[in-house]
Amino acid sequence: MSNRASLSTTEPLVRAARRLRDAVDKLKFGSPVSHVYNPLRYAWEPHEAYLRAYGGGPKRVLFIGMNPGPFGMSQNGVPFGEIGMVRNWLQISGAVGKPDREHPRRPVTGFACTRSEVSGQRFWGLFASRFGGAKGFFSNHFVLSYCPLAFMEKSGRNRTPDKLSAKERAALYAVCNEHLAAAVEILQPEWLIGIGDFAHKRITQVCSTGTARIGRILHPSPASPLANRDWPAQVTAQLVTLGIWE
Repeated sequence: MSNRASLSTTEPLVRAARRLRDAVDKLKFGSPVSHVYNPLRYAWEPHEAYLRAYGGGPKRVLFIGMNPGPFGMSQNGVPFGEIGMVRNWLQISGAVGKPDREHPRRPVTGFACTRSEVSGQRFWGLFASRFGGAKGFFSNHFVLSYCPLAFMEKSGRNRTPDKLSAKERAALYAVCNEHLAAAVEILQPEWLIGIGDFAHKRITQVCSTGTARIGRILHPSPASPLANRDWPAQVTAQLVTLGIWE
């Protein structure tokens, strides 16, 4: 693919991410949510680096996750951003600041974070095992999060977007839907794959009338008993069954 072709998708992708970053900052969330992290704001530098390094398209497969995990994207702005995988496999780095209000039980230390995001280790580890270098994977695949925000309750407990109030969900989904539609328009994927039920439902809601085929894979979260039973083998089988991989 020519450099011109890559730039023709990368620049719009970066602009779309900036619009999403600014739009979600304007949203308001009430109890039981006490803290909201927007890594597209305080970890914009590595997020932009990720888009520019791998967002040159079009892509055959676009994977969509739910929202940032506490020791992954919340730390470095990269979807499923387990620190070791981001640093060593994706070879992404950059300055990371702090959220406007930091929860004492959920500190943001960026690439100095010593906790491993198990979901990210499983997710990127599968692709590293199958494709070798990151460029081999990203030549035809890309990964984004549907919602860029992480939500915490007063206790520090994570609160997923689907557990927000109806009014809060409606406002959040409107913004995230717009970004998802823009990303699909930019990258022109043949396949849209939801990572877990939430993302699959959102993709179906937003993109069911488009030309891309829609599928789902098992989410790699260790909170899922099913995902703890050889997640890579299960997801490989799902992607083969869909006809995406051979």
